[in-house]
Amino acid sequence: MKLKSILFLLLLNSYYLVAQNGIITGKVIDSKSKSPLSFVNIILKEKGKTVGGGVTFDNGSFSIKGLELKNYDVDIQYIGYKTIHKQVSLSTENRVQSLGVIALEEEAAKLQEVEIVKEKSTIEQKIDRKVINVGKDLISAGATAGEILNNIPSVAVDPQTNAISLRGNENVRVLVDGKPTNVDVAQLLKQIPSASIKQVELITNPSAKYNPEGMSGIINIVLNKNASKGFNGSVNNGVTFGKTPKINSSIDLNYKVGKVNLYGNYGFNHGYQANHGYINGYNPTKESNVDFNFRNKNTSHLYKVGMDFYINDMNTISFYTTQNDFRATGTSLTTVDYFDNWLNIDQNQSQDSKNKNQSQTYNLDYKHLFNKEGENIELEVNYNQNNGKELSYFNTYSNAFSNSFSNNVSSLNKNTKANLDYTKPFKDDSKLELGAETRIENTSNGFDKNTTYNSDFYYERNINSLYATYGKQWTKWGMQVGARFENYTAKATFKSVDATDENNNGNTTEVITKPFSDVINTVYPSGYISYKLNDKNTFSFNYSRRVDRPGIGQVNPIREWSTPTVTSVGNPYLVPQFTNSFEFSYSTRTKIGTVNTVVFYRNLTDEITRVVEIDSNDATKNILSYTNFKNNNSYGAEISSNLDFTKWWSANVSADIYFRTIRGTVSQNFVEKQAQVFNTRINNTFKANKNLRFQWFAMYRGNERSLQMDRKYMFRTDIGASLNVLKGKGTLSARYSDIFKTMRYRFEGDLPYNQEGAFYWESNTLYVGFNYRFGGGKNAALQRKQRDKNETQGSGGIM
Repeated sequence: MKLKSILFLLLLNSYYLVAQNGIITGKVIDSKSKSPLSFVNIILKEKGKTVGGGVTFDNGSFSIKGLELKNYDVDIQYIGYKTIHKQVSLSTENRVQSLGVIALEEEAAKLQEVEIVKEKSTIEQKIDRKVINVGKDLISAGATAGEILNNIPSVAVDPQTNAISLRGNENVRVLVDGKPTNVDVAQLLKQIPSASIKQVELITNPSAKYNPEGMSGIINIVLNKNASKGFNGSVNNGVTFGKTPKINSSIDLNYKVGKVNLYGNYGFNHGYQANHGYINGYNPTKESNVDFNFRNKNTSHLYKVGMDFYINDMNTISFYTTQNDFRATGTSLTTVDYFDNWLNIDQNQSQDSKNKNQSQTYNLDYKHLFNKEGENIELEVNYNQNNGKELSYFNTYSNAFSNSFSNNVSSLNKNTKANLDYTKPFKDDSKLELGAETRIENTSNGFDKNTTYNSDFYYERNINSLYATYGKQWTKWGMQVGARFENYTAKATFKSVDATDENNNGNTTEVITKPFSDVINTVYPSGYISYKLNDKNTFSFNYSRRVDRPGIGQVNPIREWSTPTVTSVGNPYLVPQFTNSFEFSYSTRTKIGTVNTVVFYRNLTDEITRVVEIDSNDATKNILSYTNFKNNNSYGAEISSNLDFTKWWSANVSADIYFRTIRGTVSQNFVEKQAQVFNTRINNTFKANKNLRFQWFAMYRGNERSLQMDRKYMFRTDIGASLNVLKGKGTLSARYSDIFKTMRYRFEGDLPYNQEGAFYWESNTLYVGFNYRFGGGKNAALQRKQRDKNETQGSGGIM
């Protein structure tokens, strides 16, 4: 009886506590169009102090639960609209209060102040990602996406190869608008103009709802898309002066009327790129000095056109296409000077090349809302195709011989993806998400030498997956658990002319066929826990299992590029690498800004890494490729902040440090090393007055060790200024980068033999740009496919 009495009292006490909680509900619409407004801020205040709040759902409704029975002042705020103030009294007799339908009116004075591109870039720390909103200071930092990413915390871009890394690891997945692309990442970063980028999202530990690819995480590049009422847009033009001028321009247009929103973006990037470098190799019998000189002319046209159609309050449909046309011509000269000319003959190699790369994406999305708030189902289909061609002419000559030949390389990559997602919220502030996805990817590559067939490579993989996540929110605690099951199949066929027969005095050549196939079934779990100590301090912990499947460029055995001493090829026998990732983060708001700190640990299996081996067919040459190394561990810490020191001085400051153990086999030698790297960045903004601002940027990247070589430290500092003109609608900006000419890529290594080198590029540049904005209005964009934008779907209430 005592036990029953205790249980009864506990249940009675729980009921009493629940009965003391109040709820405020309502729906927000536009006063003219009567259409619902999503993501409107609902702010609760008590005696002038903010004590809670929430945001509206896609259908304009909101429900804020778990409130104490008190009197509240309620502010309904939305950019471009007049703020509405209401008072609510919650009591035992009136625990649930409805504000009814709230119609917001446009605020004409604010419409003229809408700024499509912000002055200063800002960093937001969300539960599962870091979001960098790109401002004019970053746009002026470079002409391409690669140059912008190199100025973002936790990200590094190799200026010579355009290889991208996140937290010191190159095994990162890059998305555009949340969608995979078949364009090689190194090419992609050259093709996207910086003026076309709206945001960059760093997702280091995605939940089971997201594709598990990208061992070190995901970098999502979000292109501009405006969705303001009426006709509006912006024009951005910039010129970068280095050894030669480079143009970076874009135009964003939008027209929204009634139920239809039309938008378009065009980005243009054009200019010459010049760089040079050297490698000194100390192979005992072939010591040499190799000098490189490159000059390329790159032209990129990027188009994005789309339409959102709001059928009614419950149904929306959207379509967009992205078209990218990239063309490049280049010349290079490689000079090989052997220290001992008795054994090896000096030689030069010149190359003239033409590259043409065309990619296109088509995306269709349909979303249906149910009567229950937050319940929806969404279907999305995405198709991406990339067609690349390269024609190169080589001329190798020395005192003893000369040799000329041509290479014709072609590739056709296709990627089809379909997603179906369902979200079901429950009354106890919990939410269930279910979904299915299928992906079909294939590539066909061909290689002709001197217009004669040499080899071809076909690669196809299919990925089918199911996922489920469940999350719940309490007053201060939040949690989410989930799992994703994937069936992965891959098959490849590599055909090539046998080199032995090909050189056998005209004997009939033989085509060698090498097939490959693989089937993997894997479960990827994930878990998140968050604790909100108060309005200023939040802690979170998360775990996820991830995979990095070899990319097309990593498995393609056809030559990617070649010099007299180095040939770069892929390895079709690579296997996926897996990682178990743990993160602990702490976010705090101070009087001068926000500070975010992250500590992480990762356990890797079958790590994919670049490797340099001596060519078995020619000991004077090296093969640059990829291989799977043994299991590995890495850990590190990051800190980033947005700080306002004074009314006239603000800054984004970040620092990170990473440690890892590297193990692997190189040239039949087992190697183990301890590696660490430290990076720091600061981006300052100084406000001289309302319209004039100055910027100062500085970065340092420490020494970094790999299995075969050590990269030396590098640093640089930039200065810039921006001036608002034409009543705030226009902005003139300028930036002088690497003012002390300190940026260069230097390295030294001892495997497969001792070598050292350095590469230099046009880092010392001057950028001048002008941005003009016209039109204005409220932001009522279709909230579509938050999974593939890799954004956490929010609830209607924040407690």
